[in-house]
Amino acid sequence: MIGFPILFAVSIAAGFVGAMAGMGGGVVLIPFLTFFGLPIKSAIAVSMVSVIATSSGAASAYVRDHITNLKVGMFLEMFTIVGAFVGARVTVAANPRWLYLAFGAVLLISWAVLLLRRDHDWSAPAQQDGFSRWLELEGSYPDQALNRMVNYRATRAAAGGALMWGAGFIAGLLGIGAGALKVLIHDLVMGLPPKVSTTTSNLIIGVTALSGASVYLVDGFVKPDLAAPVILGILPGAWLGTRLLVRLRNEAVRRFFLVVLALLGIEMLVRGIRG
Repeated sequence: MIGFPILFAVSIAAGFVGAMAGMGGGVVLIPFLTFFGLPIKSAIAVSMVSVIATSSGAASAYVRDHITNLKVGMFLEMFTIVGAFVGARVTVAANPRWLYLAFGAVLLISWAVLLLRRDHDWSAPAQQDGFSRWLELEGSYPDQALNRMVNYRATRAAAGGALMWGAGFIAGLLGIGAGALKVLIHDLVMGLPPKVSTTTSNLIIGVTALSGASVYLVDGFVKPDLAAPVILGILPGAWLGTRLLVRLRNEAVRRFFLVVLALLGIEMLVRGIRG
């Protein structure tokens, strides 16, 4: 049995990483829980609950700071909710070993793409397609690091929605929020600034996780004695992450995301190889 103090401390770290990188804290929680002998499906279920807590702790602060784009978030949530439900049903019914391997490979490929683009500063898309314009997926946010307002317009909303279904499927399947994929879709497909990508991802992952967690709860994989300390630790960790992110430059946020993405991809590959 994992002691409360240790689980609480790890959950704080998980909440911090989740808020900073725009993903749930499963990248920290799942390896820790399985190392101490918790079955992988139960670890995924507890991690899914932690994603809800991470999003609750971080999303409200980002909305208050006017960084999150609510229209983008609510549009994409429609796709991630369905994907997460389907992904959770697959996990309950099947051995996810080969999916771990595939997911790790996808994350490392995504990491390589972002690494090649690391010297490219963000710039608003030259044109906005008609569907994105009709949805009014645009906005501005106050950037404390640049000391000015940053204006932007999202594009390729239809492609973003389709890809978000896949991200939601991965979230429900692996219990990690799939914030890594969501941030990539926001950044590379829809042209959002890194800070908007991260904060909007934090909003989406909570709703996504709620869909997946409902499946695990019904099937009895959520253990309250583990979920309670995880939630108590996730919330202050997520708050610390939000306070730091708003003071960083976009380039620093992207570098942090690259590190987390690489670690997550390697973790998934190792988990799949070990079976």
